[in-house]
Amino acid sequence: MDGFPTDDMELTRLLVVGDIEVARRWYVDVLGATLEGEYGGTSLVLKIAGAWLLVVTGGDPTDDKPTVTFVPPEDPDRVSAELIFRVPDCRAAYQELVIRGATFLHEPVDNGYEVRAFFRDPDGHLFEISSLHGDRG
Repeated sequence: MDGFPTDDMELTRLLVVGDIEVARRWYVDVLGATLEGEYGGTSLVLKIAGAWLLVVTGGDPTDDKPTVTFVPPEDPDRVSAELIFRVPDCRAAYQELVIRGATFLHEPVDNGYEVRAFFRDPDGHLFEISSLHGDRG
């Protein structure tokens, strides 16, 4: 197939949140995302780590997705997806994110081949920072 995928495609990840203003502050101030646009007080277009992130409030089914309702995570301990940031130094990134207000599930753990740590946004979406060995500092 010639039309998919193509070299000029980009991927956007969508996350559903409960409060768009809380999300704006967290994604910009804690994660350091750049706010690229916003629509109707219900959607934020963000750029982080070279990727697009669309943050939206929940919503009922629409004509083009008649059986789909958008809701934030109902149980943050039951996860079907996460966003992972590969960083040069997990421990340094952990310290910076803690200073900015991120709440981690645990301090960074060295599992033998990488160091990683997990945290959540205010709605419970799971994020991971990890670095391959070489950051043993």
